[in-house]
Amino acid sequence: MTPPLTLRDIEARHPARWGAKSPMQTIRIKRLTNRSSADGRSSTDGAERRRPGPGRDLSPLLAGAATAVGGFGALLALADSGSPLRGPLTLFFLLAAPATAIGAALRGLEPFGRTLAAVAGAIVLNMLVAQGMLAVHRWSVRGGIIAMTVISFLILLSCVTVKPTKR
Repeated sequence: MTPPLTLRDIEARHPARWGAKSPMQTIRIKRLTNRSSADGRSSTDGAERRRPGPGRDLSPLLAGAATAVGGFGALLALADSGSPLRGPLTLFFLLAAPATAIGAALRGLEPFGRTLAAVAGAIVLNMLVAQGMLAVHRWSVRGGIIAMTVISFLILLSCVTVKPTKR
């Protein structure tokens, strides 16, 4: 005869017995919250304050320049140009377009994690498109660029049309 199994003290007090989630079951996403400081100005937790001066609004300018460079690379490849810029600019487009779309979908993550996940996702999408085109014996540069453009557009479209859920 074996004695009935009783719970040790630490097991009896464990929060999981009452349905609590362990730290491994939760994903913590830091959100920016606005707080008012003592002098009446609002500050944002987790974000740097904007610097005064000419370098404060460079991100929209850089985003526009990257879009122009990527679009020019796609146009060079679609037009079958013999320019020496065709290869690097097309590669930039093939990495930047899906990375931007995936990065927009992951807007709740921290910047470093979002950048890393977006670049990795862009590489995976490019490899899947290339593998799919090779599997059906329809490989072409134009087809790959068009496929990546459509996929990136659909991801961005889903980010704009889908309403974020509240937690």
